[in-house]
Amino acid sequence: MSPIHDQGYRRYAGQRARHGRAWAVIASAGVRTLFKKRAFLALMFLAWGPFFVRAVQLYAAANLPQAAFLAPTPEMFRDFLSQQDTFVFFVTVYAGAGLIANDRRANALQIYLSKPLARVEYIFGKLAVLVTFMLLVTWVPAVLLLAVQILFSGSFAFFTGNLRLFPAITVFALVQVLTVSSAMLALSSLSNSSRFVGILYAGLVFFSQAMFGILFAVTRDARFSWISMPFNLRQAGDFIFGLPRRWDAPVAVSFLMLLLLVAASALVLHAV
Repeated sequence: MSPIHDQGYRRYAGQRARHGRAWAVIASAGVRTLFKKRAFLALMFLAWGPFFVRAVQLYAAANLPQAAFLAPTPEMFRDFLSQQDTFVFFVTVYAGAGLIANDRRANALQIYLSKPLARVEYIFGKLAVLVTFMLLVTWVPAVLLLAVQILFSGSFAFFTGNLRLFPAITVFALVQVLTVSSAMLALSSLSNSSRFVGILYAGLVFFSQAMFGILFAVTRDARFSWISMPFNLRQAGDFIFGLPRRWDAPVAVSFLMLLLLVAASALVLHAV
């Protein structure tokens, strides 16, 4: 007969995880999951198409005398970020619609929150997934374009002559990413269907634009642009880059509407 070994108390010999780091596990798992999807990788590759086009433009401007008209300006970088709006929309829907909705459908929220995981850590981990991919299609390619311009021209003249450009790219990218990501995550928490969440987000974007279009057609007054989230982002972006306003609405109102949208999203997420 084999002996019975003592199964009494033993001190834990492993490494204890530090509190407040659980969000990173959720974020890394979400990022890895999306990178395994070929359709999403194809979408991300397409999102970098404008970067390569602009890089060719910068090379031509620096090396071909007949292409001097392609010389970079601060407006070029603002236009590049505006071009990325389409890809921001599709990446947001693809990567963000199911972040919480899929957990609700699988009844995984109870499992998450039954562990030593704070509600804010869960939300922050999910938000970090979407923020990561948003920055990969906005801030990262825009900053790389700035680096490419310095490399191709062999001079820091453009950079030093436009010292406001790098902070403008960074600030606007953060404003756009945080606004879009928080709105999508809040919508994802309202349903267990990622498709329905995608429809809700599309409605938020396109319905608000349509409402402004109707009001402008009736009143011929562009001050109602604050109704549209995309138009508020464009207005904020033009202000951050030091460019003229596109509409008559005060810039402060546009920033206020974006802040209210983030605050409303936070309230919705607080109830998760």
